Amino acid sequence: MRIVVIAGYAPSLVNFRAPLLRALVLRGHKVMALAPPEDPGAPDTAVALRAMGVELVRFPMRRGGVDPRQDLRTLLALRREFLELQPDLVLPYTIKPVIYGSLAARWVARGGKAPVVASLVTGLGYAFGGLEQDAGAGAQPWTGRRLLTELVVRLYRKALENNRVVIFQNPDDRDLFASLGITGQGQRVAVVAGSGVDLDHFAPAPPVLSGSFAGAMTGAPVFLCIARLLWAKGVGVYVEACRLLKQRHPQAICRLLGPLDRVPDAVPEDMVRSWREDRVVEILDPVDDVRPHLAQASVFVLPSFREGTPRSVLEAMAMARPVVTTDVPGCRQTVEEGVTGFLVPPFEPGALMRAMARFIEEPERIAQMGAAGRRLAEEKFDAELVVRDMLAALPLDELPEQDKEYGAPR
Repeated sequence: MRIVVIAGYAPSLVNFRAPLLRALVLRGHKVMALAPPEDPGAPDTAVALRAMGVELVRFPMRRGGVDPRQDLRTLLALRREFLELQPDLVLPYTIKPVIYGSLAARWVARGGKAPVVASLVTGLGYAFGGLEQDAGAGAQPWTGRRLLTELVVRLYRKALENNRVVIFQNPDDRDLFASLGITGQGQRVAVVAGSGVDLDHFAPAPPVLSGSFAGAMTGAPVFLCIARLLWAKGVGVYVEACRLLKQRHPQAICRLLGPLDRVPDAVPEDMVRSWREDRVVEILDPVDDVRPHLAQASVFVLPSFREGTPRSVLEAMAMARPVVTTDVPGCRQTVEEGVTGFLVPPFEPGALMRAMARFIEEPERIAQMGAAGRRLAEEKFDAELVVRDMLAALPLDELPEQDKEYGAPR
């Protein structure tokens, strides 16, 4: 088969989809990847993909915001690529590739070979903020968020109505799409455990406290949050929780690692600068390899407002780090409450602070919960298991001849 995978951010093809791409190539499929141009300074994704046997094609797309002219340009570009590449199967992931990739595939059906579409919903993010509690600082007014959410819901309904398969990364998103009428009866849906994690690459590291090994139970716990600097990732809640924590336990060390972004929900650069200056949280520069920072941390924290399945949590668990995260879609599936970490309500710095404080007051939990987290990663989130489930969900052996006819209805 000729398979086209569409990404909204080129490096994610290597960072998150490499095991799946390799598996498809090994099974004899011709795999092509479509992605917008990378930001200056980004790694050369094309070289890494070429080593896997995957061809990379660029197309224009702006990840953040809603600009009808830019989005129409994206739709037209995808249609042109489909007519040129003649794929049998299209697999888009993240919001704009899913919507415009699905619409372009339907458009091609009227004038060329109709590809089968299997969409991967990796999370709902900012666009669905109108369905959630207002995120507070940095969030747009409620009415604006609701209008955006209503627009995106309608686009999803139209785009996905002819998709053969829709794959989700948590059951909450699956159920929400069904309740909103985005997915319907007779349409195959599947849930996979996120993108998985390479358990060899993210090997367990000895638990640590600042200045000593946790086995000695001396020193200060080191809390680490790794996330893009977006309000919806809960980084503002994390900073405030760390401020409260240090009032009770001034020896605690809190770190925040993640890149700035240019999407509407991004934390302004001057706010990040003020966080650096007040020194409540150590702001770390973005890195290509997070393993050294995870190895130097005691506890991983992600107070996100909603996720697909957070890869950063899976990486922390694989390295035997206990996790404090929010009881929201995507995040709640990654933690066994009281066993591998703690779940807290979103938007509440006080609740987050109290969960973090338990690792200071009961430091033996760090090693115990970290080891349990590694076991959970092995049982549920191994990348090989996720690839197996993805291959089972994709319609790789279900391409009836009528789907390949010009303009044939599906």
